[in-house]
Amino acid sequence: MCGIMGYLGPRPPLEVLLDGLKRLEYRGYDSAGIGVFEGQKVLVFRSEGKIRDLERLLEGKSFSGPSGIGHTRWATHGEPSERNAHPHKVGRVVLVHNGIIENYLSLKEILRGKGRKFSSETDSEVIAHLIDLGLEAGLNPKEAVLEALKQLKGSYALGILIEGMPNLLIGARKESPLLLGIGEGEYFLSSDAPALLPWTRDLVFLEDGDVVFITLDGFEVCDLEGRCLLRSPKRVDWSLAMAEKGGYKHFMLKEIHEQPQVVADTLRGRIYEEEGEVVFEEFPFGEEELQKVKRVVLVACGTSWHAALIGAYWMEELCQVVAQAEIASEFRYRRFVGGEDVLLVAISQSGETADTLAAIREARKKGIKTLGVCNVLGSSLTREVDGTLYTRAGPEISVASTKAFVAQLAVLLLLALFMGRRKGTLGQQEVRSYISLLRTIPGLMERVLREEGRIAELSRKYAEAKDFLYLGRGISYPVALEGALKLKEISYIHAEGYPAGEMKHGPIALIDERVPTVVVAPRDRTYDKTMGNIKEVKSRKGKVIALLNQDDPLLEAAVDDLLKVPWTPPLLSPFVTVLPLQLFAYHMADYLGTDVDQPRNLAKSVTVE
Repeated sequence: MCGIMGYLGPRPPLEVLLDGLKRLEYRGYDSAGIGVFEGQKVLVFRSEGKIRDLERLLEGKSFSGPSGIGHTRWATHGEPSERNAHPHKVGRVVLVHNGIIENYLSLKEILRGKGRKFSSETDSEVIAHLIDLGLEAGLNPKEAVLEALKQLKGSYALGILIEGMPNLLIGARKESPLLLGIGEGEYFLSSDAPALLPWTRDLVFLEDGDVVFITLDGFEVCDLEGRCLLRSPKRVDWSLAMAEKGGYKHFMLKEIHEQPQVVADTLRGRIYEEEGEVVFEEFPFGEEELQKVKRVVLVACGTSWHAALIGAYWMEELCQVVAQAEIASEFRYRRFVGGEDVLLVAISQSGETADTLAAIREARKKGIKTLGVCNVLGSSLTREVDGTLYTRAGPEISVASTKAFVAQLAVLLLLALFMGRRKGTLGQQEVRSYISLLRTIPGLMERVLREEGRIAELSRKYAEAKDFLYLGRGISYPVALEGALKLKEISYIHAEGYPAGEMKHGPIALIDERVPTVVVAPRDRTYDKTMGNIKEVKSRKGKVIALLNQDDPLLEAAVDDLLKVPWTPPLLSPFVTVLPLQLFAYHMADYLGTDVDQPRNLAKSVTVE
């Protein structure tokens, strides 16, 4: 998402900061800014838009100080604008921040009570106020920073300057990446390695809870209690291209592995377990309008449509409303009947999908309320709907969508909980229980990703197959569809996803020893029925790859291969069951030598009919 760059040393800081920010552009952003020392003061320059817009502000300028910080912002709190751009300057403190401060509203009220005035809508500004408050109280910079950080709940990567101290650069991280680069008599901070590699290959990968204080004489890393920590630099041999991929062979694989963090980021600041509440500050409709909603229509294309199918399942189960998922390219040509009792939810990673935009326009003509689920700020979709719930996946480079899909799932599940609570179909304790379970999902996803080696072996075993059948029931049916789509998108192997109950209505004719069947079968109320489908495949000499989340010795003995995932309640199973299917498709395509990130005939965003 956002990008951070910091520098302390003999070079002109402006040159280093702008170069680093440009190398972080792939992370996606809506505004940019820098803060640079001139004498004992820090001068701040910010601009909405691209780095080139910031460069126009800086034309002809030079600075005498040795240090500076820079930032590219992907908005989460507050619209994209100059006043919400970073760095934030409060008193003597100049600060850039990646992440989300979950308790910023309560901190803001406390700070206002102490006479503090805010110049932005961001959660980040509260951090600068807290540090400045400490300095005003007589604390030294180290004490002030540590005291401020102890009050924060959420995630952060920080770059900090203190006016009057041009030879000090401070960094801190919790659940957001931050690296320290070490050169000859110079030091760098960045949220990602590509920005540092032109200058140094000696990197310290800061860990959660680390705070680093950098001077021209060296650096000190400590924890929030001020205890010194040993952090040694590591020399990396990455090329710039490799670094942008985080050392992964392809962007798709990097994005698959980013999914636990993406889910955590999308949940953060929106779930309040103790209160049993989901909060969407950006939700555009009031209680009265929401009570009128009896029908939810989710429109999308491709992978987003598979997310919509799961979302419709959640809406019916948790909100007890009529819910349907529609392919946008079909919906736009239907004579759809609806009015004020309908909520249309349009889902698109890019926000530029032509058919989805057309569906929104048709709905608005009929006076239907519209809500967007989107990953790109300021995209066409976000301007067409009544309000947008943003996913927090960051830029997705690979054409085959992975992390955007799980981010969409996270938002749709939160939306179902949010609506269910307000419509009275879910009680406080029920929502609290779901939130508690949701918090475990990123950790469970990490466990699945650790099985990548086994999944890669399995993909090579089946690499000669020309056709695949994917089966699932209930909430696992859209997962089967998504698994099949990923395989055909990037490996060019024909694959079809079907509801398992429909197998006998045609697809069973395809099954023989040359057509493997992937069965998504977590333990739920349809499990026994799905087992019957597996037996039918085996009786026709078909090979079965079964995806299970509980031990079943009889079944395990009957199938050819197993993919095991951790147990989750059935409603949450898609978060873990989709991961092995993504990895299976990726390793199949990589083994076959296809262009994984840019498969033939496909575009990232389908912006024309």
